[in-house]
Amino acid sequence: MVQAYILIQTEVGKAADVARQISSISGVTQAEDVTGPYDVIVRAEARNVDELGKLVVAQIQAVEGITRTLTCPIVHI
Repeated sequence: MVQAYILIQTEVGKAADVARQISSISGVTQAEDVTGPYDVIVRAEARNVDELGKLVVAQIQAVEGITRTLTCPIVHI
């Protein structure tokens, strides 16, 4: 299982709506609107890195109002 945090920038005023839409996507375990340089932080999981990439590109980035994403895979050192 691969887990990651996805940091999202949105159009002005869209953070809460984007977080709400993303929270219903399969594989997303948490989506919160936040303050700071990013507007939404998402925690997601997938079977492998390829599936995680598909989740981000095909589903999360397709949500209207998103302008940029940064995916940060979780590592256990």
